[in-house]
This record gives sequence, C-alpha cells and structure tokens, in this order.
Amino acid sequence: MKVVVKPSIINGALIAPTSKSSMQRACAAALLNDGETVINNPGKSNDDLAALDIIQKLGAAITVNDRERIVIAAKGIQPVSGEISCGESGLSIRMFTPIAALSDQSITINGTGSLLKRPMDFFDEIFPQLGIAVASNKGMLPIKIKGPLQPKDITIDGSLSSQFLTGLLFAFAKAATHPVTITVNNLKSKPYIDLTLQVMKHFGYVVENNNYESFVISPKVLNPKPLNYTVEGDWSGGAFLLVAGAIAGKIVVKGLDPFSTQADKAILQAIIASGATISIEEKQIEIAPPVTGLSALKPFHFNATDCPDLFPPLVALAAYCNGTSVIEGVSRLAHKESDRGLTLQEEFAKMGVEIILQDDLMMIKGGEGLKAAAVHSRHDHRIAMACAVAALKATGETSIEEAEAINKSYPDFYEHLQLLNADVSLIN
Repeated sequence: MKVVVKPSIINGALIAPTSKSSMQRACAAALLNDGETVINNPGKSNDDLAALDIIQKLGAAITVNDRERIVIAAKGIQPVSGEISCGESGLSIRMFTPIAALSDQSITINGTGSLLKRPMDFFDEIFPQLGIAVASNKGMLPIKIKGPLQPKDITIDGSLSSQFLTGLLFAFAKAATHPVTITVNNLKSKPYIDLTLQVMKHFGYVVENNNYESFVISPKVLNPKPLNYTVEGDWSGGAFLLVAGAIAGKIVVKGLDPFSTQADKAILQAIIASGATISIEEKQIEIAPPVTGLSALKPFHFNATDCPDLFPPLVALAAYCNGTSVIEGVSRLAHKESDRGLTLQEEFAKMGVEIILQDDLMMIKGGEGLKAAAVHSRHDHRIAMACAVAALKATGETSIEEAEAINKSYPDFYEHLQLLNADVSLIN
C-alpha cells in the first residue's frame, strides 16, 4: 500500500492508541493467572494479535465480548500446539519463550520478517542454566525448547534488551517455590521493567527491585478471584501525534497517562525543550507549534538510550527545529524492524534533511524546510509514521511505499491523521 501525504494544517482531538507494551504484558499475566482475567481497552495491532494467538496456543481460552473488553481463562501452561509464532514482535519472542518453557513439552518458537534476523543467543546461554533444553538456528530463529524451567539464582546481561528480563520475571514468578534472585548487568530500558513490575503487581506477584541491579522474586500467594486489567494508552504511538501537533497545528490528545511508567513518556521532555506550545493535564495534552511561528522551534539534546523507539518521532521533530538537534543512544537501533539509525538517515535525506551518525550520537540538521519526496517505510512501522508526520509541512506531496507497516503497532494511524484534517490518501 502507498500513502500520499500533502502539506496540512491539523486540528481536532483524538484518543491515543492502546499500548502494545501494556497489552502484551497483560496477555502474559492473564495466561499465567489460574482463573479468569478481563482485559479492558484491548489492543488490535499485529503485535497484540500475535500475543493473543500465542497464549491460545499455550492453553488460554479467549472470549471477545466487544471491542472494549476480552475475557481470558487459563489453567497454567498447557500447550495445544508444538509451535508458536511471534509474528514480528520482539517483545513476544523474548517474553513468551521463557513462559513457554514452563511446560515440559517440546515447543518450537518462530517468527516472521525482521524477527528472523534478530539475535536470540541469550536463550542459548541462559536456558541450560535453568534446566531447559534449547536449540537455536545459530543464535537466531527458530528456537526449539523443552522445559520445565527451574528458577534459580542467575546473572544475566541486560545490555541488548530489557525484554529478556521481562520474560524471566514472569516465568520465575509463576514457577518459584522459594525466593530467587536475578542479577542484571548493564540493564537498558529500565522504564520498561517498571511497566513489567507494575503489571505483575496488579496480578499479585511480589518482586523486589534492588536499584535495577538485582530482582528478588517471591512465590505468589494464590488468588483465584477474577481479575480486571485496563490497558493504557500508548506513549510510543502517541508520540507521533504529539510531534504532529508541535509542527503542524493545534490538537488535543487524550488517553495518555502523564504518570505512566512507559519509557516513551519522555517525548514530553524533547517537545518542551523544542519550545512547542504544550499544556499537560491528567486526561489530555494540548499541543501546538510555538506561538511565534514554526521557525521558533528550537534544537534539543535528548538521551534516548532507555527509550529508543522515540528516535523516529524525535527525528521528525528535529527536522523542523532551527538548528542541530542531538539524540544519544544510536547503538540501541541496530536490531529493530530495520537498522533505524541508517534507515532514518537515508529516508530523511530524500526529504532534504541531513542526519549525521557519530559513535552513539545522531545529529539532525533542521530548520531548512523539508521537500516533497518518495520515501519507503523499509517495512518498519515507526519509519512510516515518522515520514508521514514530517510530510505534514513539506513543500509538496510526499508518498510512502509499503505504508501498511504501521499495522504492527498502530493500524489506525492514517485514519487518525485524517480525523485531524490532514490530507492523507491511501492507495492500494
């Protein structure tokens, strides 16, 4: 699918999309909950659908009552299939693989697209320490495992992704018969662990966080009562809407919790630093360009090491800032849906924006205006959204090839831009 975006002045109000980070964790917790779980405000992105498919294959029964709630009933890990696919979801593969290993059945874990190229040798190193037989494709998918996982005190490397730790925390909490400790070296994306611990606490698990250096997991006190969990609005997707408002018109975004543990809430720091007009309330955020005009957007310096998914919307924002903005944390971008550092550099160059990559820094030279161009999503949902937002103030018509990549996280994105009066056309 190709999407064409023309220069637009946007306005109106929207409810932010559902957080796939929150939704997928809720699915994992519901699978491990011995009883019934009601999930309110469920997500519908490809990653969310992958998580629902995984928990069904691991034994959960799902009833969809309406768009606003689903009911999940589970009685432990009871696989109904010898293979599960995580789609293209990095969180699903890293979180559900340890959970699937709670079973004593042989299971093959697979995926699609860019997930087939992401390193998974973490499991080759850690699983044998936990009594799990594992065989990978030279550190990549598919992975064959056979449990059951046996929790024990271990030390892991947290530098590649916090998602591996999330999976172990869930699996250990379910299986632990006595307190066990996971020691972590060089943990990245700490706010995502805060989200994991928040979900686990809601489901009755007790985990002691010792300054993100070690985590003590205690056996769960059984609670057979039905549980309700409401999925948060998504700061990752909401970041694109907020940037759109900062560069292209006055809008109101609802459904983003300013007190959320989501890492991508940090987008507010960059937007404030850029000088955009912003009002943050508990139930809504109102945002617009600076009152003195577009040229008044100021360059910013931002550390995205713990929130690397913010690079694409931050680049779109920086492109319109009058000077050079600097973003730290480029090393976190290599193993995403694309090599996002290089992809952002190449696609935004087509629109006339110079991006310099130096060590762990990305420098974006903004304020020169963006030209109309034909760009490509590179099959990366966040690249597609970044290009669409940047196109709102380009000199003319911008086309985005393979624009359906957004379905991975935010399938309503183009529709939402249209609701804000953006000139966006979808061509199948």
